[in-house]
Amino acid sequence: MKVVHRVLNPMESPETALHVCALAVMTKAPRAGRVKTRLVPPLTPDEAATLNACFLRDTASAISAAIVSGKESGKEARGVAVYTPVGWEDAYIDILPAEFDLVPQRGESFGERLSCAAEDLFHCGFDAVCLIDSDSPTVPAATFAHAMAILCSSRERIVLGPSDDGGYYLIGLKRPHREMFERIDWSTERVLEQTKARAKEIGLEVKLLPPCYDVDDPTTLRHLCNKLLGENSSDAAAPETAKFLREMIDREGRSRIWPSVAALQATESTKPLAAPSVATEK
Repeated sequence: MKVVHRVLNPMESPETALHVCALAVMTKAPRAGRVKTRLVPPLTPDEAATLNACFLRDTASAISAAIVSGKESGKEARGVAVYTPVGWEDAYIDILPAEFDLVPQRGESFGERLSCAAEDLFHCGFDAVCLIDSDSPTVPAATFAHAMAILCSSRERIVLGPSDDGGYYLIGLKRPHREMFERIDWSTERVLEQTKARAKEIGLEVKLLPPCYDVDDPTTLRHLCNKLLGENSSDAAAPETAKFLREMIDREGRSRIWPSVAALQATESTKPLAAPSVATEK
């Protein structure tokens, strides 16, 4: 029997008990040609959509494990998918655990979507909110549990999970501070530092989680393969993702998505040299 996830309506009276933290992953429905487009090529649009679903399964699994761990120490949390577009709720039936809820995304820019997601989740009755990206499938359950523990303390703080590219894979709040999402140069290496600056401006301490990395282009896809499939690696952090990548490599070889260092160097050596710049007199 397929599970239909509950869709929360922020406009209605809260149903969720207080002292519950939302571990909310920001997600687009895994539609070919609409997700992970910077991975096409080397992936096909269908493969990119499948990989996106694998990322979401692994992230949701880690969230679920963190919720179980937190409950054992008296901390309550619930998994949520803040999704887009509206009308694609059924896309998550075979991806998310049954206990996850759905909340539609709203807003135009990326910053607006994050800010609106936080506001909507607080309106739903959650006592704290973690917004989590869907591009970092190797973040372990312990990291989400740590974020929960920080937010469950009486002191108000901002929690950030730094990404290697200068952004963040998680932001946790105890109140819907719109300022945290304003005056940010999104999709640049300045996002984390600018976000920390916004927190300082409103007088909030920032607690940092262990760093991780986003997977959103061919370079970071190769890095992911190294971490999950290379020598002395472990796929425990992202088993669904590792399975998908391993099956593709077993079927086609590694050259398309995970070329060796030698192959990369050979490719670089065959690229034409850039034409020298020509100075012009003024």
